Amino acid sequence: MTASKVLVVDDSPVDLEHLKSIVESAGYQVITATNGREAYEKAKKNRPDLILMDVVMDDVDGFEACRNITSDRETGNIPVVFVTSKNQKADRVWGELQGGRGMITKPYSKEQILNTISAI
Repeated sequence: MTASKVLVVDDSPVDLEHLKSIVESAGYQVITATNGREAYEKAKKNRPDLILMDVVMDDVDGFEACRNITSDRETGNIPVVFVTSKNQKADRVWGELQGGRGMITKPYSKEQILNTISAI
């Protein structure tokens, strides 16, 4: 599958804008959300090809949002990749158990983001 529409989710305005600019500069359409609840709603409404999601967020965190997205018949086929400061092996395993397809640790490079998108 080739991604053209990417949902970027982060509660930090600085991190959200940075990730958005990387993805947009590569020619992808970007939709943004600032928490897991909004991410789930936008995934259902906009049907992105890929979701790049932070884990540590207020209200609904990234793990719960991923679980909601991947267990829903309408959105279950959308790949979710975590972009997070969490970098322990347990975090990676838990992310996979929630339905995540990968994890990029902050700080990340532009190349890491774009290579991940092109690999999905």
